[in-house]
Amino acid sequence: MLLEARGITKSFAGVRALDGVDFDVRPGEVHVLLGENGAGKSTLVKVLAGVHSPDDGRVERAPGTRLAVIHQELALVPNLSVAENLFLGRPPRRFGFVDKARMRHDAQRLLDRVGLRLDPATPVGGLGIAQQQMVEIARALDLDAQVLVLDEPTAVLTDTETDRLLEIMAELRDRGVGLVFITHHLDEIRRIADRITVLRDGRSVGVLPRGASVDRMIELMVGRAIAERYPRRRGTPGEVLFEVEGLTRAGAFQDVSFRVRAGEVVGIAGLVGAGRTEVVRAAFGVDRYDAGRVKVAGRVLPGHDVRAAMRAGLGLVPEDRKAQGLVLTSTVGDNLGLVTLRSTARAGLVDRVGQRTRAREVADALRVKTSGLGQSVRELSGGNQQKVVIGKWLLADPRVLVLDEPTRGVDVGAKVEIYELVNRMTAAGRAVVLVSSDLPEVIGMSDRIVVMAQGRVAGELPAGTTQDRVMALAVQEFPA
Repeated sequence: MLLEARGITKSFAGVRALDGVDFDVRPGEVHVLLGENGAGKSTLVKVLAGVHSPDDGRVERAPGTRLAVIHQELALVPNLSVAENLFLGRPPRRFGFVDKARMRHDAQRLLDRVGLRLDPATPVGGLGIAQQQMVEIARALDLDAQVLVLDEPTAVLTDTETDRLLEIMAELRDRGVGLVFITHHLDEIRRIADRITVLRDGRSVGVLPRGASVDRMIELMVGRAIAERYPRRRGTPGEVLFEVEGLTRAGAFQDVSFRVRAGEVVGIAGLVGAGRTEVVRAAFGVDRYDAGRVKVAGRVLPGHDVRAAMRAGLGLVPEDRKAQGLVLTSTVGDNLGLVTLRSTARAGLVDRVGQRTRAREVADALRVKTSGLGQSVRELSGGNQQKVVIGKWLLADPRVLVLDEPTRGVDVGAKVEIYELVNRMTAAGRAVVLVSSDLPEVIGMSDRIVVMAQGRVAGELPAGTTQDRVMALAVQEFPA
């Protein structure tokens, strides 16, 4: 046994995160830790790594066992290069000085190992979230640990990147490394897991063997069966509510056009780097664009003006919740009320009572696991933080809501709840744009799919299309 935890109990702010959990890791196995958001998975990882001390119970490691953790939230320094982040705190030295040539060479080796085509001198702050995740993975692999813990590493990765990571995990398992893998993608679990420990409400509710059915995993995890994972209810589309026409920014995207009608979900698919996030950020006014225009309900929006976009009824749930979607130093209630703070004010005064009432309703609807609206949003699990980001826009009730990776790090039960909220929006005549790297999600929940490649629209596909057809367009190459 490489690592063994017995009877682990841990509480925060009066809330019991772990309650008598047993867990162990053997050499040469992938032990999956499965559970809903807030079930205690990340807390258990931090106890195993020594970040938190348990209130009760014990953790034992075999002598000389090194443990490395890829945490759910990235821990990179944005203004440093990829190479400097890969060797942060342990740069190669020669004659007492940092050996930059060797660091660059070793960094390139690590990037090649995870299939990331990047110049090691690139500043990390300029990378997309998926590329940053692969840098984190590359850094952890270089630590040569006997136990490697991966907390939601595939949440922002494409299918190709995920395949490469699972291959690396299999190679490490064959070398005798013990791996702890946390993911909400149940197909990945069936591909790689040797054992599955399921947590629910801080307790271990079962250990499943290799090959366990998806239905059994879901039932143990959420305490109930889920009949339909993508419950899209389609209606007859109405008037055009959102138009992007010829949107162009040099070096990022070119001549991007699409329309979304009332009652419709339009998915945007493509590989990482295809320009999906860049287009929707520009359309919302976060970033500038060089040409084209954006219209909401026929009204042309001024470029680079977020307030004007919001006034017109456009909302954006961003890709990176931590950096762009939340005020981590504020409470759950304050974060839920951020978008509607101005619009619900009375005589210039904040409607505190109304804000709390509305925030509580949406928190309950999304089943946000919290000790109360006054709890710091920083203390929530990553998936519950994502629910808060979505919840603040649901309170605003925009005409058009752009969801960029809305279910990243969200468990299967909460995903279905988010999909049902999308159904409610479209049934009420709203329009939704769904940007997602999860192909089953974008196919299952979209009425039409716009596929991007190399910053351009490669084509459009109808509902019920196949993953192969989406990928055929996503890998299309355009002349320079």
